[in-house]
Amino acid sequence: MIQGHGGNVVALAEQLGCRPEEIIDMSSNINPLGTMPGLIDHLKDRLDRIRVLPEVDGRAAVRAIAALLGVEEQRVLAGGGTTQFIYTACKALQSARVLIVGPTYADYTDGCRVHDIEPEFFLAEAVTGFAPDLERLALALTGIDTVFLCTPNNPTGQLIPHAGLLHLCRNHPKVRFIIDESYLPFVPAEQSESLCRCGLDNVIVLWSVSKIFGMPGLRAGFLVANPSVVDRFRRYMQPWCVNSLAQEAVCFLGDHQAAVAAFLEQTHACLAKEGRRFVEGLRPGRLTLYPSVTSYFLIGLPADRTAEAVCGALAQQRFLIRNCANFYGLNERYIRVALKDAATNTAVVSHLLAAVAATPEA
Repeated sequence: MIQGHGGNVVALAEQLGCRPEEIIDMSSNINPLGTMPGLIDHLKDRLDRIRVLPEVDGRAAVRAIAALLGVEEQRVLAGGGTTQFIYTACKALQSARVLIVGPTYADYTDGCRVHDIEPEFFLAEAVTGFAPDLERLALALTGIDTVFLCTPNNPTGQLIPHAGLLHLCRNHPKVRFIIDESYLPFVPAEQSESLCRCGLDNVIVLWSVSKIFGMPGLRAGFLVANPSVVDRFRRYMQPWCVNSLAQEAVCFLGDHQAAVAAFLEQTHACLAKEGRRFVEGLRPGRLTLYPSVTSYFLIGLPADRTAEAVCGALAQQRFLIRNCANFYGLNERYIRVALKDAATNTAVVSHLLAAVAATPEA
């Protein structure tokens, strides 16, 4: 298991000798609007649910997500976060040669290695803004049986156009494509068509409620695929893997679809406004800001700066940002920053500019 995820607020607070609440976490890609309104109050009213076992297979949560996504229930499987499916995929699919489209989330690699599979990599490049070349990717699929691909991608923020991705999957029916759409809800509807309803037997979609609805601590994620593929994953699922409160939260989303739609619209408006503010604020500096359709930005540092030093400088101001050195295909010259409210975004821009304007590192 990797130790380089974002969001390690407690460790930084211990290092600085302060309370975790004093740390501003801009390392974890959570909706800047926070948890969806009404959700926490809903859970408070149902705390007594922890006295009994949850549904063994999260059936009510499956129904809720199927309704939200517009797919049949038999195409949906509930898990303790999408991470559970990532670490199960190679076993369930009996994968032999796995390709990871990167630079991307490190758990795809660990999910392969836990089954003694050393994955191969197809890396997008900085000169293209880390947008993968699908024609070149198609050529790399010879002999590959499983592909991990995240869109929009973490940490680059790049969205692969739906038509191009669908074409790739359709033209390679013997390759299983595991498409992680955890960040797709951050993208406005006119740009964010999901592959959940594509009808292709070789497409497996991972869909998360954690990031967009501000509830990562509850650990609820879903897999959407052909029913026969769902059954293959089901064999490796532990009973009661989605806890009672996580199931209650997902059912709340399913019961309030109009509110969910309104919350997504508010999120998109916030990201558009704050994203522009963030980009404009950093433009005068020495940083390379890569285009993003999500709530976070990948940032390239000048040659005389390292991610460790810049993250350390921000930490002294009690801002936690993401060191991207442990993303395969990136290095110590990259950081990632997730948007927050206007005042916080303005403050972190100021600290970033100061960190790279200071005397160069030795």
